[in-house]
Amino acid sequence: MHIDTGHNFREVIDFRDRIVAELEASLLVASVQESIDAGRSVDEAGPDPSRNRLQTRTLLDAITSSSSTPCSVAPVGTRRRPGQGAGVFLPRRFRPVDPKNSGRAVVAVQRPAPPGEHIRVFPLSDWTELDIWQYIGDEGLDLPTIYYSHRRRVFRRDGMLLSEGPYVNPREDEEFFEATVRYRTVGDMTCTGAVESTASTVDEIVLEVAASRLTERGAPEPTTG
Repeated sequence: MHIDTGHNFREVIDFRDRIVAELEASLLVASVQESIDAGRSVDEAGPDPSRNRLQTRTLLDAITSSSSTPCSVAPVGTRRRPGQGAGVFLPRRFRPVDPKNSGRAVVAVQRPAPPGEHIRVFPLSDWTELDIWQYIGDEGLDLPTIYYSHRRRVFRRDGMLLSEGPYVNPREDEEFFEATVRYRTVGDMTCTGAVESTASTVDEIVLEVAASRLTERGAPEPTTG
């Protein structure tokens, strides 16, 4: 299943479609724009709005849609944020995970989901960004080119390098320039920032991530002590 915000990077959609074709897989694409048009979700507000928060309604509709097979378990690729506890199995109406949980993955639910409720499964909830890249290297996995170093027209906003594209535009005090960048995380094009980087292989990215003191979302790594 893919929740399509409509504000995607072209490289990611092309990669998605290629992999689906190669695997001859069946992919359910749920559209945020269709949810907006149907009145199931609110429209965006303000200049260059992000649709990240609008995905929830579309996801829930897709999971329970009569046009597809309703599911009681939804695997999710989200990882925990650094310094927070992590849960592996969480019902949609979940209790908070104990923040004192030392950051290790835990089973937060040990009961079947009641009717009308589904369980979200986070198999990567205790993986770090470095763990992910080491696994990619070990398994020789294919990825969208956007994760590797490339030249791109960007502009700087609030400390982020945002990409040239149809969904976000520079303000009067912002100018495009070309830079060598890559993406550590990819989402809505209006709020996903690139990082300046020359890392063009998995090994180079592993070294870069190991030395970084910022998370892939641009926040400082939490300190311990």
